[in-house]
Amino acid sequence: MKYRLAEDAKPQLKLLLIATLVSVGIWIASWYLPFAAYIVYPIQLFATFVHEGSHVLATLMTGGSVQSLTVSPDTSGLVWSLTQEGNWLQAFLVSSAGYVGTTIFGVLLLTWFRYGYSSRNALYFSSGFVGVMTLVFGLLAPIWNVFNGKFSVMSVAFTVISGAVITGGLFAIAKFAELKWVNFSLAFLAVQCLLNAIFSLKTLFIISATSETHSDAVNMAEATGVPSLFWVTLWIVISIVVISLGLRAYAITNQTKNHDLPFED
Repeated sequence: MKYRLAEDAKPQLKLLLIATLVSVGIWIASWYLPFAAYIVYPIQLFATFVHEGSHVLATLMTGGSVQSLTVSPDTSGLVWSLTQEGNWLQAFLVSSAGYVGTTIFGVLLLTWFRYGYSSRNALYFSSGFVGVMTLVFGLLAPIWNVFNGKFSVMSVAFTVISGAVITGGLFAIAKFAELKWVNFSLAFLAVQCLLNAIFSLKTLFIISATSETHSDAVNMAEATGVPSLFWVTLWIVISIVVISLGLRAYAITNQTKNHDLPFED
C-alpha cells in the first residue's frame, strides 16, 4: 500500500517544524546563554509532572497506593508508592511508565492536533492533569502520609507552587490566547514532551552505564536481577517505536479525500 504526505497535514506539519526548530534553538542557545534555558523551564517542569503522573497512574492501575508526588527545582521528580513485593510485572509497568508515558503523552498531543480536535481542549486537559496530580498527590497525599512519607516540606511546597503555576498558565493560554497561539503552544508542548523523554533516556543511559545512582532502571534491576542498562535500552527502543508510529500517523495517509483543517474553534 502506497502512502504519501497528507495534504491536510502540511499546515500542521509546518507549525510542528517551527515548534521543533524553536525548541532545538533554545536548547542550543542554553549552551552559551544559560538564561535561555529558563524559557523552557516551565515546560520541563510540565514534562516532569507528566513523567511522575504516569508513575502514579501505573501504580494505581496495578493495585498499589501512592504516598506522595514531588517535583524538584532541578526538574527531577519522585513518586513514593507502596507496591506488591516480588511482583515483577507491577514493578515493570510502574518503572516503565515514567519515560514511556511521557513519550505517549507527547504523541497523543500530536495526534490530537493532527486530526483537527480542539487545541484548547487539549490544553485544558493538560492543565487539569497537572492540577489533579498537584492537588491530590502533591498536596493531599503527603498530608495524609505525613508521619511515614519520605519527603520534605520544601519539596511539597515547590511541587504545589510549580504545579499551580503550570496549571494556571496552561488554562490561561487555552482560555484567553488567540487560536494561532493556542495551536503553537500545543505543538510546542508536544515537541517538548518528546524531546524531554529522549534526552532524559539518554541521561539515564549514561548514568546507568557509569554509576549506581538510584533510578527507575535500578528499581527494575533490583526487582528482576536484569542489569539496569537492559531496561534503559528497552525503554529507548519502545519510545523510538512510539514516536515513529506517531509521526507516521501524523504525516501520511492512504486516503484521497481531504479533511477539514484544524485551525478553527
